[in-house]
Amino acid sequence: MHATDNLTPSPMLMRNQTADPALILSLNNVEVIYDHVSLAIKGVSIEVPQGGMVAMLGANGAGKSTTLKSISGLLRAERGLVTRGEVRFMGQNIDALLPQQRVKLGIVQVLEGRRVFEHLTPDENLVAASAVRGNRQDMLRNKDMVYTYFPRLHERRTAQSGYLSGGEQQMLAIGRALMTQPKLLMLDEPSLGLAPFLVAEIFDIVRRINKEEGLSVLLVEQNAIAALEVVSHGYLIENGRVVMHDSAEAMKKNPDIQEFYLGGAEGRSFHDIKHYSRRKRWLT
Repeated sequence: MHATDNLTPSPMLMRNQTADPALILSLNNVEVIYDHVSLAIKGVSIEVPQGGMVAMLGANGAGKSTTLKSISGLLRAERGLVTRGEVRFMGQNIDALLPQQRVKLGIVQVLEGRRVFEHLTPDENLVAASAVRGNRQDMLRNKDMVYTYFPRLHERRTAQSGYLSGGEQQMLAIGRALMTQPKLLMLDEPSLGLAPFLVAEIFDIVRRINKEEGLSVLLVEQNAIAALEVVSHGYLIENGRVVMHDSAEAMKKNPDIQEFYLGGAEGRSFHDIKHYSRRKRWLT
């Protein structure tokens, strides 16, 4: 386990402030304020390796979605502002870029809540998303790729998207993102409201896309059990700070992660829980 104090960049991050070809994304001491008053994230530092798959874990309101929006540029629409630190994508500082410029660079965020055009068919949704980048040949090739990874969408391609199941809408939301030909795919709570078997299916497909297409993935999840099964490394965020980062295997074995995020208290007596120090060791 590596604890971080978030006020001083780690030696690894300090080395990577210049362009590092091994990294596709790095956040260095990023601080975000909403409405010039509310401090949402406090010195967050995160790295995603080229072709890697990394998770940000944490409870609701921990600052995970805000961190993603600082990368995609969607903070401005919510009156948020990066007031400290920097976001670097493929070695380039992107703090001043508009959201659409970041999409053209290859950054795409799948927002929480399966946001698709409900009045359009899945096929029409994919075509609409392709307008962001590429030509007709790119569109046809990318659509074939999406249908290959999500054959269920191909079966429902002429149905109205509003009538798709929650799992199918999540597949469509990811498919729309893939139509922009991204280099970095950011998923915000893709498991939310889905049955466990659907979560496993979608995560398995995302892992295949990561491996077969070389697409870097940053996964934001409250469902730590599912996330740690598919990523190589994870960051734990609490109260706007990164409080832990390590390999997925190490995080799964960490007693604090097991206790607070993996249901490790199941089967323990109330007496044991009562006398367990609820103050997490990474906060002391």
